[in-house]
Amino acid sequence: MGFRLPGVVSAKQLLRRSSSNGNQTASALVADVPKGYLAVYVGAESNMKRFVIPVSFLNQPSFQELLNQAEEEFGFYHPMGGLTIPCTEDSFIDLISRLNA
Repeated sequence: MGFRLPGVVSAKQLLRRSSSNGNQTASALVADVPKGYLAVYVGAESNMKRFVIPVSFLNQPSFQELLNQAEEEFGFYHPMGGLTIPCTEDSFIDLISRLNA
């Protein structure tokens, strides 16, 4: 039995999420990111999810903290080819829902 949390549900609706499976080409993945947004990868290395978020989040202190963690963990090497955020999917959705509020 699952519980619906309004903040998480709206965050999931606001974020465009697509899987990062090997069936899509890199150019197709880049093409589906609208102007003013960027793609980030979140979750365990074996099961990363791709999120498309507004670039305005980059100015938020809580998001900048995640970017600092990403820099410490990955440096400039990001195994998925995009920006990799070192946190769980649930934590990321929680942060995004707070930023959208």
